[in-house]
Amino acid sequence: MAEMISFARGAPSVDLLPAEAVREAAQRAISDDPARALSYGTGAGHPELRAWLAERHGEGPTAERVMVTNGSLEAGWMLFEHLLGPGDTVVVEQPSYDRTLLMLERLGTRRIGVELEADGINVEQLEQVIADGYTPKLVHIISNFHNPAGCTLSEAKRRRLVELAERHGFWIFEDDPYREVRFAGSEEVPTMLSIAEGTGAQVVHASSFSKTVSPGVRVGYLIGPAEQIAALAQRANETYISPNMLAESIVYELCRSGGLDANIDFVNVALAERRDAVVAALGEQIAEAEFVIPGGGYFLWLDLAAGSDTPALLPLAKEEGVAFVAGPDFMLEGGERSLRLSFASVPPDLVPEGIARLARALGRQRS
Repeated sequence: MAEMISFARGAPSVDLLPAEAVREAAQRAISDDPARALSYGTGAGHPELRAWLAERHGEGPTAERVMVTNGSLEAGWMLFEHLLGPGDTVVVEQPSYDRTLLMLERLGTRRIGVELEADGINVEQLEQVIADGYTPKLVHIISNFHNPAGCTLSEAKRRRLVELAERHGFWIFEDDPYREVRFAGSEEVPTMLSIAEGTGAQVVHASSFSKTVSPGVRVGYLIGPAEQIAALAQRANETYISPNMLAESIVYELCRSGGLDANIDFVNVALAERRDAVVAALGEQIAEAEFVIPGGGYFLWLDLAAGSDTPALLPLAKEEGVAFVAGPDFMLEGGERSLRLSFASVPPDLVPEGIARLARALGRQRS
């Protein structure tokens, strides 16, 4: 059987990882400040990296409002545990990131799904949820190059969400790990964190270096109100003393030296080429597929013809030597006609064959 071509994993292939840049940054980090890199820190994380991140996000945030964590998934889990309890209502996009749905389920929250449109969450539907008496404690939003849907939340919707958060008192968790994985021609939209500055809206912004450096570095961060960040940092200190200071020192060296921006430029060109290859192959081989063409990120969310069954399609696809993630993994209910493809993990020269295998599996299912 031919080697598996996997569109399933939300991670770049090895040829996109900046091994040499990370090696050099590690050497400099240990040589220049071994005490910082190799000792315990505080629960809030690397202080110079916190200051760099505050500056990166514009005039609003200060270092005291930044907490660096062992990846943004851990950051989200800590925030959910801090803010939410059993029975609390949380609005999630549909579809949404599968691990977020699992975390919220584990905490015993009431999850209410609101559909996604081409420009992000259906705000009118959210307003109807509130009008029906289900004012959420928190609204979870993946604002740029959505995982899995590929869409980006429009500026008008961002501003409306901030207004609703201020009026109704719910938290916005702006889950934004793909913001800088932006392809040429894609407009940069203000974060809800920046829009909320000076208002009464409560926004916590999360992001990660997993997409701009590498998944293995496991460095993410939160930016939010100083009081909440201090409470979360204390929780982190009591749980694991400090996050991984060696990894954070390496990331900080990449940030301050310009290595991060150089890698972002390289990765974005390569990922755009992969996106274009997948879009072209789908147009040629699975013309029925409907999807948003993302301006960045890693993912395409395909809606196939009515009556399609992607969970049943998956084993047939694997027999053909191709993998994806079926839609129900990202839904509270439904999603059988949908699937997620990650273009980050497949080099462009393998894309046509990978999509051809998927098309063959689809043909077998329908024959």
